[in-house]
Amino acid sequence: MYFHDPHEHPLPCFYLMLTGFYCPGCGAGRASYSILHGRFLEAFCYNPLMVILLPLLMLYIAARTLDWVITGGDHVDYKISIRFLVAVLALVFIYWIIRNIPVYPFTLLAPGGLAEVLL
Repeated sequence: MYFHDPHEHPLPCFYLMLTGFYCPGCGAGRASYSILHGRFLEAFCYNPLMVILLPLLMLYIAARTLDWVITGGDHVDYKISIRFLVAVLALVFIYWIIRNIPVYPFTLLAPGGLAEVLL
């Protein structure tokens, strides 16, 4: 992903191509590319939810790996609250709906929409 420039060769979103609506992950490829190149504000402009949830995902992967290395088992998943997971899932669905409302300020959540305000 570091060497694949999504600006020159974009990764297609089949949901966008089929429906004309953005999925929660639209812009994640460009955001990942920007993060790998140290451009965090640019990444936030492409997919703000991914940039916000990425530290949580990295923490989960680190804790799960550490648990597996130390104990050889999976004790982390039992510690995560179901309410927290449902809240994250609800947040993703709300983000999915809101970013497709074709009225300002919701249009800012489209991939790259925040660039006009923040960059």
